[in-house]
Amino acid sequence: MNTRHDHLDATATSLLLVCCLFWGFQQVLVKATLPEVPPVFQAAFRFAGATLLLWLWCRWRGVSLMARDGSLRAGLLAGALFAIEFACLYIGLQYTTASRLTVFLYTSPFWVAVLVPFFVPSEKLRPQQWLGLIFAFMAVVFALREGFMASGGGLTWRGDLLGLVAGMFWGLTTVVIRSTSLARVSAEKLLHYQVAVSAVTLPVLSLLLGEQWVFEFSAFAATSLTLQTVVGAFASYLTWMWLLGRYPATKISAFVFLTPLFALLFGALWLHEPVTPSLLAAMALVAGGIVLVNRRPG
Repeated sequence: MNTRHDHLDATATSLLLVCCLFWGFQQVLVKATLPEVPPVFQAAFRFAGATLLLWLWCRWRGVSLMARDGSLRAGLLAGALFAIEFACLYIGLQYTTASRLTVFLYTSPFWVAVLVPFFVPSEKLRPQQWLGLIFAFMAVVFALREGFMASGGGLTWRGDLLGLVAGMFWGLTTVVIRSTSLARVSAEKLLHYQVAVSAVTLPVLSLLLGEQWVFEFSAFAATSLTLQTVVGAFASYLTWMWLLGRYPATKISAFVFLTPLFALLFGALWLHEPVTPSLLAAMALVAGGIVLVNRRPG
């Protein structure tokens, strides 16, 4: 039986920080790998590998993935939403920068904040939490405003739109998890629905898009795919599912506003982009927004 918490404690905060740090790095990593490995094939490869790792993990831990518990329909729905999210994310990175796409992706907390309270009344946001959520989002936009102003024309709009759609499907996945029987299943089974459905559907989409499957990777591409699979699609998402089962989804979702800033920082370090004063100011604003969202009522 999962123990539910009404706020984020030190354990949740630490795990979220590590996850957000890696997810910010991962966006830049995926973008850097695109010249060698097609986008949807990258996603299909990582989720096929994550499914295998999850099976091995569950066998070792004695966790049943096939027991009948009434979660199949909701699980398949969550898996389909998850697969669409990542298809949009990886395809979108062809047309726009990792930092631009990430800021659109992380509109997902708005979908969560608006929809979850209809199904879980205890997670209704108070006025100060709404303020914190808006505060954090505006800070992210502020941090990336130079990128928005510099990008004009071309197909950038297509990547931005795909990032926004990916954020919507991420939010809808969270809503399904929190408002159905999936809220009571193990983190392993919850993740299994998502990576397994993605492992089945994304290869089909990759073939339909005409992507070429090449398995002779450079050292960089092999390392990238390994990190995306082991850390990204397996370890970090398993942690995320564990957190969703024990902590309020609205507060968790608001916390991940840090990820776009980490993406921008890694982009600056990797691509030698300048870290401007506006970026540092935005990081402080995001921190303030997170405090408002997670502050307990007096």
